[in-house]
Amino acid sequence: MPVTEIAAETYLLDVREDDEWAAGHAPTAHHLPMMELPARLAEVPTDREVAVVCRSGGRSAQVVAYLINNGWEQVRNADGGMRQWAAVGRPVVDANGQPGQVI
Repeated sequence: MPVTEIAAETYLLDVREDDEWAAGHAPTAHHLPMMELPARLAEVPTDREVAVVCRSGGRSAQVVAYLINNGWEQVRNADGGMRQWAAVGRPVVDANGQPGQVI
């Protein structure tokens, strides 16, 4: 799914590592590092669309496949990840809510 098509009501799941998240993330995103996903599956909603994002789209594609295999139906990969998110001008904030950067 192109990042430009991610709607405000979509649950944006950022699966990057803590340092990546702290440097810059979408203001409305929910952070759940990829390696913690199996233990924290209950945190991912099943009743609305979920867009999964990482830096460029590789890790998020793996998470999308994992979620689909575990019963999620409304889950899509954010094409191009946070790099693309920032490139199209969507907001990126750091851990302090200040302008962030994608690392």
